Amino acid sequence: MPHRWIVKFWTSLSATGLYVGTLLFAASFTPSLLPRTFTTQGILSGACFAAGYCIGLFGRWLARYLEFPDPPEHVLRPIKYVSAALCAFVASVFLWQAAEWQNSIRVPMGLDLLDSAHPLRTGLVAAATFIVLLFLGRLFRLILTFTSFRLRRFIPRRVANVLGVVVAIALFWAVAEGILFRFSLRAADASFRAYNELIEPEIERPADARKTGSAASLIDWEDLGRAGREFVASGPSAAEIGSFWGVDAMEPIRVYVGLNAAETAEERAELALRELNRTNAFERSVLVIITPTGTGWSDPAAIDTLEYLHDGDVASVAVQYSYLTSWLSLLVEPDYGTENARALFSAVYERWRDLPKDRRPRLYLHGLSLGSFGSEASTELFEILGDPYQGALWSGPPFANRMWQYVTRQRNPGSPEWLPRFRDGSYVRFTNQFNELAIPGAVWGPMRIVYLQYASDPVTFFEYQSLYRRPEWMNQPRGPDVSPELRWYPVVTFLQLLVDMALATTAPMGHGHVYAPEHYIDAWMEVTAVNGKSGQQIQRLKEHFAIR
Repeated sequence: MPHRWIVKFWTSLSATGLYVGTLLFAASFTPSLLPRTFTTQGILSGACFAAGYCIGLFGRWLARYLEFPDPPEHVLRPIKYVSAALCAFVASVFLWQAAEWQNSIRVPMGLDLLDSAHPLRTGLVAAATFIVLLFLGRLFRLILTFTSFRLRRFIPRRVANVLGVVVAIALFWAVAEGILFRFSLRAADASFRAYNELIEPEIERPADARKTGSAASLIDWEDLGRAGREFVASGPSAAEIGSFWGVDAMEPIRVYVGLNAAETAEERAELALRELNRTNAFERSVLVIITPTGTGWSDPAAIDTLEYLHDGDVASVAVQYSYLTSWLSLLVEPDYGTENARALFSAVYERWRDLPKDRRPRLYLHGLSLGSFGSEASTELFEILGDPYQGALWSGPPFANRMWQYVTRQRNPGSPEWLPRFRDGSYVRFTNQFNELAIPGAVWGPMRIVYLQYASDPVTFFEYQSLYRRPEWMNQPRGPDVSPELRWYPVVTFLQLLVDMALATTAPMGHGHVYAPEHYIDAWMEVTAVNGKSGQQIQRLKEHFAIR
């Protein structure tokens, strides 16, 4: 019985679909930006096989529509068996080659080499993925056929076929959006809400009245949210900074307003401003407006290093706009983070602009990932031309960032997409693991903008057009942590980058979407014009954070 079912299943498959599916399946094992586990590789390979199979089916349909003759049945059956054997052979060869390709990514990232890519387990996951997607495709075709057949009694055949497609798409969309998406979103919302409200016992409420969340603070400890409590409580103290440098350091000021502290973005921004005034934050030398990620998290590697570089003479402020993870927040409420960032910038900037220029802090912006998306859009250039803030450090900018897109596309000829040079370098510069900020002959203007990005970061370098054209960041020269074996394949590269985005934060430190403290140190030194620190001292600071 199982043998008959397998035979029936094979004979129901399209030989053309199998050929094209196998080509995409094989290409899926080639390297992309990040290493993959056998599970993610299996899911990716199964999806690529399904995509290729659909392309093959479309090609067969087109051939029939153009009235090319089909092979006779007695010829078609052996062709399918030969196709199955040939596809199995090709798939096996590429499965066994996968470890070498994965190692071509792991070497530049300093990871241990793989002895095996677990071809059997990868193949089983890929087969299961393909079967599930094939079932969904056949269910779609069944709905389409049934609907068009019924409608043919009343309307012309081709009109009925078109309406059948519309009904099938509408039904699948209704199920996906109305049941799966909404149910998943409610579950995610409840989960992230509970996580946001979690108070971890090891993070204690600050006793210092100058700290946000203390008894004297305008914001309750519970209203900071989990990410806010971590931001306020985890930073270095004046004693730690002073001990490291051997100087009298200042206690850094960190202001955070959680999502539950007020109803609207404007109210939270006003509350943040009042807390900045209460803590005398405008008396510091450096003031940073941080736009956090979707969960409200701010990268400690970024703000900790800045506080060390300026001996604690730093005030920073962040306002939470969501508790969903960044990709969910971008999907569900893409404009809300921008609205929040605009409200906070406007409130702080108006207060800062009214201060005497010789007695106000230098003002900077910062954001990581989705935070850089909101921070970048928090102000328009014409709004601050008369009195500009001093600069910004945006790390891991998502591919959707408008300013990042413009500067990258308008880069100087000859500079690669993963490390652009823009005009004379007086306004914006890009850097990565190797501190590329010292451009010969370039002199900073009144505002310093730095993008910290890794060539292996799929959040930055994903693009929809990779579905049908080769991305420019694949051109030579390649980024320092990008596999030399990486190649572009239609459809496959697009799916590979989708998987890479899902795995972006699983990369080792200093690669992918995980930004290392030592690279923040180089970037902050340039953005904030750090003085009084020798090269030896900076190297010691980098080593300190590497150990931490």
